[in-house]
Amino acid sequence: MEVGKSIRRVDAFDKVTGRAKFTGDLCPCPVLEAKILHSTIANGWVRSMDISRALELPGVVKILTCFDAPEHPYPTPGHPWSTEEVHRDVSDRRLLNRRVRIYGDDIAAVVAEDALTAQRALALIQVEYEAYPPVLTPAQAMSEGVEPLHPAFPGNVLKHHTSEIPMPDSDFKCAEDVLNFPGYHQFRGHYETQQVQHCHLEPPVSYAYTEGDRITVVTSTQIPHIVRRVVGQALGIPWGRVRVIKPYIGGGFGNKQEVLYEPLNAWLCMQAGGRAVRLEVSREETFQNTRSRHPIAFDLRAAIDGDGFLMARECVAVSNQGGYASHGHAIVSNAVTGFRQTYLDQLAHRSDAWTVYTNIASPGAMRGYGIPQADFASECMMEDIAREMGLDPLEFRLQNLMPPGYVDPLNGITCHSSGVRDCIEKGRRFIRWDQLREQYRNQTGPVRRGVGMAVFSYKTGVWPISLETASARIVLNQDGTVQLQLGATEIGQGGDTVFSQMAAETIGIPTADVHIISTQDTDTAPFDTGAYASRQTYVTGHAIKKAGLLFREKLLAYARELLPEAGVLDIRGRDVVDAGGEALLSLADLALEAFYSLGHAEHITAEATSQCKDNTFSFGCCFAEVEVDIPVGKIKVLNIVNVHDSGKLINPKLAEAQVHGGMSMGLGYALSEEMKYDPKTGRLLNGNLLDYKMPTAPDHPELHALFVETDDPSGPFGNKSLGEPPAIPVAPAIRNALLHATGVAVNTLPLSPQRLVEAFREGGLL
Repeated sequence: MEVGKSIRRVDAFDKVTGRAKFTGDLCPCPVLEAKILHSTIANGWVRSMDISRALELPGVVKILTCFDAPEHPYPTPGHPWSTEEVHRDVSDRRLLNRRVRIYGDDIAAVVAEDALTAQRALALIQVEYEAYPPVLTPAQAMSEGVEPLHPAFPGNVLKHHTSEIPMPDSDFKCAEDVLNFPGYHQFRGHYETQQVQHCHLEPPVSYAYTEGDRITVVTSTQIPHIVRRVVGQALGIPWGRVRVIKPYIGGGFGNKQEVLYEPLNAWLCMQAGGRAVRLEVSREETFQNTRSRHPIAFDLRAAIDGDGFLMARECVAVSNQGGYASHGHAIVSNAVTGFRQTYLDQLAHRSDAWTVYTNIASPGAMRGYGIPQADFASECMMEDIAREMGLDPLEFRLQNLMPPGYVDPLNGITCHSSGVRDCIEKGRRFIRWDQLREQYRNQTGPVRRGVGMAVFSYKTGVWPISLETASARIVLNQDGTVQLQLGATEIGQGGDTVFSQMAAETIGIPTADVHIISTQDTDTAPFDTGAYASRQTYVTGHAIKKAGLLFREKLLAYARELLPEAGVLDIRGRDVVDAGGEALLSLADLALEAFYSLGHAEHITAEATSQCKDNTFSFGCCFAEVEVDIPVGKIKVLNIVNVHDSGKLINPKLAEAQVHGGMSMGLGYALSEEMKYDPKTGRLLNGNLLDYKMPTAPDHPELHALFVETDDPSGPFGNKSLGEPPAIPVAPAIRNALLHATGVAVNTLPLSPQRLVEAFREGGLL
């Protein structure tokens, strides 16, 4: 058995020794350097631009402005393309922009012989603007008289949708009737989450060059095949003329599930005569000009009967989209969907979701895709309801959880397996929930302790909202080992390792005999939409299993030619064996014969495509014990544990590492991280790793990860999503522990000292 083993990562040695090659390591020399001129207003128009002085600077090769950029609006999200126009992403991007929609918008680019010359040239460009007042919140953007950021979206509303689910056999006509029924406890709450950045170590970087009439872009991306398509759309050229190569990637977390600067780089290269051009953005540009997590405000209502059952809930969510659509309404739509799913409403549910253009830096995909925001609102609400009604918050959650076999009435996603109750019980014992809830009751004094919890559910992949497809190719090597070729991308999560284990398990060989290369080249790699939505072990796993079974049958068919009298054959380890397990022929000898036989030479390969038309839920919870210093407004996390049901674990040690990484992101989201803007100018104030307060190693408690393994029938190996879920429940668990410790409910993230001191003062603790 190869699946289920804690096999060392296949890329571990190269990464820890520095041998792994990232995009910046592969860049040719000499190479032209590109730098971008960013706007110094947040809202308005570029009326004119004088580049004459910059052009006179020795070493400047080309200067291109927003007045030169082609009129090819294109979408940037890493979503599969749709043959149905209604399901396509919003095309509101141009390579360079005359209409300024964020502070630092891309308005011109310089290509020079070196980076310093390019930077000096930027300083010599003079720009004349027509400026409008910045609008940084949805309320401001939707106000009467505000100039639309995009003419196609009056009122700056990118999209608004409502959905209502009345349950059958009910005397109530709609959710509003249930929510207002005087016989039920009625709850209202308002919760807000903030904008945060991914802070991956490697900034977005690419280089581009031409060969004949084709353009090659080497880039740090999670979605090479999608980048190929979007570059073609942005440049107005056939997609087949674009080649994308993805080497090792130094982190993405969803930011690189977006086509960021690859189209601009490709265009600059073509305008510079096809010479190689590198475009690497700074950390400050990464903050301001790439993507982030959406700030979302939630207004929630609930009706609860006297036995503590949720009868109906309403979720009104308003998402601040910034200047450009990016992933658009998909984020808040996923948020209200996730809010609906974790707990079951007995009678009705209503959702009302808004996505609004503003002048903040445009958010996009970030680990969890709207669910960290929704889970914060949902789990704070569950805690607050339990507190209002005098219910045990853990038991209140247990009796309202999504049941096994649940089918979402709007999208059909089914709960094929659930270990969530076991997860809660495991976390309960680990944190000593019952003991500490009693021990920390009714505390006084300036320093207090508390314990809190949060539950979550998370889908696996994007079906049926969007296409789910992947391909895998397996090739026999001359020594009996195999080559695994995928379009799926390793982005640091350990994908190449679990893919190798899956192939080995299916064929029946050791993982050490599966060779995989982390580089994807769209000219040679099978198609895969990329790393996002915690989809790859599930969707690509099906493709690997399908190809592996086909490859295995081809090996055995060839072995039967060589061993016609052997009877039933099987593959175990590095040998073809008989029904009793006796080795009859090594795979190395089989391969030599297959490659070099004068009688029947056959190059044994297998390729398969899997279109996944299913989905399933992962579950889990977080328990946190905290100490709160009330006078200074500081939370110290004393003990924290995530417990996950992610189906069967392909590699338990890698799974644990995934959880630790997600918990770390959750800690920053809970306690300190937030992008802040100057309200007068719209300029980002803390777009660097000094002023943006991301926790470092000394700020972390020991992180604990536990698992409850289920066998999901829809997964290729009983597995389901794990990549994003660990980041989801940490923030609400810490907030709820804070509430237990102090009795003060803080409903806005992050739980920073300033915010806590203000809340404690308002709550009478100071």
